[in-house]
Amino acid sequence: MKEREMIEPKIFYRKLDFLLNKIGHEKSGKDFLFTIVKELENTFAADLNIVNGRIYEEQENDYVLISPEEYFKSIKFTTMISKESSPVLALMKSKSYIFDNPGFTIDSSINSNRKEYSIPAAFTVKGIEDNWIVLFELKSGWIREEIEFCFNAVRNAINSRIYSEAVKSEIEQAVLIQQSLLPTTAPVIPGYQISGYSQPAELVGGDLYDYFKFDETSFGICIGDASGHGIPAALLVRDVVTGLRMGLEKEMKTVYTLKKLNRVIHKSVYSSLFVSLFYADLEINGNLFYVNAGHPIPFLVSGKEITLLESTGLIFGALPEVSIHQTYVFIKPGSVLVLYSDGIIERQNKQKEEFGIERLQEVVVKNQMKTANEILNEIFNAAKKFGNSGKWEDDATVIIIKREDNTKKIS
Repeated sequence: MKEREMIEPKIFYRKLDFLLNKIGHEKSGKDFLFTIVKELENTFAADLNIVNGRIYEEQENDYVLISPEEYFKSIKFTTMISKESSPVLALMKSKSYIFDNPGFTIDSSINSNRKEYSIPAAFTVKGIEDNWIVLFELKSGWIREEIEFCFNAVRNAINSRIYSEAVKSEIEQAVLIQQSLLPTTAPVIPGYQISGYSQPAELVGGDLYDYFKFDETSFGICIGDASGHGIPAALLVRDVVTGLRMGLEKEMKTVYTLKKLNRVIHKSVYSSLFVSLFYADLEINGNLFYVNAGHPIPFLVSGKEITLLESTGLIFGALPEVSIHQTYVFIKPGSVLVLYSDGIIERQNKQKEEFGIERLQEVVVKNQMKTANEILNEIFNAAKKFGNSGKWEDDATVIIIKREDNTKKIS
C-alpha cells in the first residue's frame, strides 16, 4: 500500500465539523442515512481514499444491501452478508472495523472483483428497532488513524441523531396522550359555570383534572397532582385518570372506589411517586360531597366569606391502605368554588416570595361577580405577572365552579 502524509489537521477537522453539523440538521426520514453516507464520501473521498459507500440493513438472518439502488444488480457488490459471520460479529463488537486481512473480510467480492488495491472498511449504525452496516472501500494510501477517527465520529453523530429523533417522537406522543386525557370542554350543567385549565411546567405535566357527568342532576369533579414532573408523572396521571373513569359511577360508593384506586397506584408505580387528589360529587341543588386526599385545600368564596375544604385523608400511592372519608359543603347561589394545584400558590417572584393562598383568594374575592372563565383568566394572569412572566417551575391547574344566582335580576 502506498504511503502518504496525513491530512493537515485544521483542514480535516473543518471538513469533519461541517459533516457532523449536517448530520445534526439534515432532514430526517427514510433517505437520511443514505444522504449522510453520500455526503461522507463526497467530503472525504480524496482525503481518506474511500469509495463505493453503501448501506446494508438488518433483515432476519442477514444484512441486505438497500442503497444505492444502482448497486443492487451489479456483480461487483455483495448484496447480502450473514449476521453470524465472523467478520460481522467482529464489526458488531468494535463498532468500526478495517478489514485489511485478506483472509478475514466482510465482503470477499471486493478483492476478487477488483484489479486494483481495495479493502473493505465498515461501521455500524444502531436505531431503536433497526440496525445497519455502512460499508466503504479503501483505496491505496489510506491511514488507519484518520479512517477510525472519522468513522467513529460520524457513527456517534448518526446514532445520537437517530436516538434524539426517537426520543422526540416519544415525547410528542406523550404530549398527545396527555392532551387527550384532559377535558377539552367543561360539562354543561344548568345553573353552573365551569372552567378549567392546566399549565404544564414541561411538555408533559403531573397535574390532572377531569369532569364526570352522571345525569342532568349531578356530576363529578376531580383535580390531582402527581409527584415530580415530565414523563414519569405523566404516566401516573394517565393511570389515575383511567382508573377514575373506569371506576366512578353514580351509584358507586366514592370512598370505596378511591381506596381501590390507591391500592392500584401503590402497586403499579415506583415508591417515590404518589398523587394528591380532590374528588367531589356535586348535585344541582348545591350539595357538594367531597374527598380530599392530601390535595392543596380548595376554597369556596361567597361575598367576603371564605370556606376551606380541608383534607379528609392522605395522599394516594404512598401506602397500600389509606384512611379517607367523605364530607359535605353547600354551595350557595352566587358562590365560587376554586380548585387548584400547588403550582399556582408556590409560584415565586424575583425575591423568592410565593404567590400564596391569600393572594389567590384575594383575586377570587375581587372578581367573584365575573364569569367562571373570566375568574380563571384573572388567576393565571395574576400568578403569571407575580412571577415576572417567567417560566412555570411547577405544573399549575385551576378549576372554577360558579353557581349562578338566578334570583338577582339586572336592573
